[in-house]
Amino acid sequence: MRIIACAAAAVALAGCAGTSEMGGGRYAVSANDNKLVLDNGVAKVPPNPAPDTVAIIDLRATPPAVVAEIEAPASVVGPPTSVAIAPDESIALVTSAMKILPSDPTKQVPDNRVSVIDLTVRPPRVISTLEAGAGAAGVSINRAGNLALVANRSEGTVSVFTIAGKTVAPAGKIPVGEANSGPSHVVITADGKTALLTRDNDHKISVLAIDGTKVTYTKRDLNAGLRPYGMDICPPGNIAVVANIGVGQGDHDTISVIDLTLQPPRVTETLTVGQTPEGIKCSPDGIWVGVVVMNGSNKPASSPFYAANGKLVVYQVNGKQLQKFGEAPIGSWSQGVVFSGGYVLVQNMVQKNIHVFRIDRSGLTDTGQRIQLKAGPAGIRTAEK
Repeated sequence: MRIIACAAAAVALAGCAGTSEMGGGRYAVSANDNKLVLDNGVAKVPPNPAPDTVAIIDLRATPPAVVAEIEAPASVVGPPTSVAIAPDESIALVTSAMKILPSDPTKQVPDNRVSVIDLTVRPPRVISTLEAGAGAAGVSINRAGNLALVANRSEGTVSVFTIAGKTVAPAGKIPVGEANSGPSHVVITADGKTALLTRDNDHKISVLAIDGTKVTYTKRDLNAGLRPYGMDICPPGNIAVVANIGVGQGDHDTISVIDLTLQPPRVTETLTVGQTPEGIKCSPDGIWVGVVVMNGSNKPASSPFYAANGKLVVYQVNGKQLQKFGEAPIGSWSQGVVFSGGYVLVQNMVQKNIHVFRIDRSGLTDTGQRIQLKAGPAGIRTAEK
């Protein structure tokens, strides 16, 4: 079913001529949480939950298909960027922001685990488990494939890891704010010299400097909107996009564009997208930006702001600005989004599936395919090369 075609205004944009062959890695890795379910708008720990899982999806299959789903700790708490894949697709890193409290299995407490998964063996397997900081959430690997950064939501720090082949080793932590500042996700620029960190609890985006394995907080902060959360850098690296998830009171929330070519970088555009933009991602060719909007689907049915479905909103990149291209209904309590080879994959947490779309110059199309998983998909990435 064709959801929405390219608007007349968008046809005039050069980007609208982009083909479906947008490139990207071979695999998407989805981190899936069984420890938290949505009960009429309330997130609860279910009794005796099954283990969390990590699914490896072959994007070169037609249609995309799961090639393996293994047990590993994951969490829906934090932005849906709790996965990073090395540029050569040899390993994936998966963080776990929360775990069940052993003394009270109805509650969760911050976790600090980072699983290193070998993607070159069949089936893939966890080859080591590392410790980041409390509430380990968003994670990114640089383009050189030798450095990873993890945002620690529950202690106001960023953890640094070095990578040599499949060996990942801790290399320190950087304080970036108060313990309750809520570091959520960190992205690394294409030249590997700068990182941007969202802090959703004090509404800041912090600029970090990188020199080899030395990472420092520059003390420069940007202010894009209420609770900056998910973030990405669009190829070739001129802009970053950030989702400002707001305070969840039914107001329509925003996404912002950060111009990385300016010195210093700064916010240059903010657009209204709807209630709670949870996931945000650029396509590998830099033409599209996908935003997963909860749209009230995570609220109680009695709420005046409730909607049965979230929505995927796609923007077209026009220079350093965004123009809306189309939107489509998705599942509920939806999380992350990735692009690859003309496909758009969206995680539906409640339905425990991944919703598959196609995108090209003519519009956004629901393929009808749903990739079913053993747990609620909570974070997803492809390799960023």
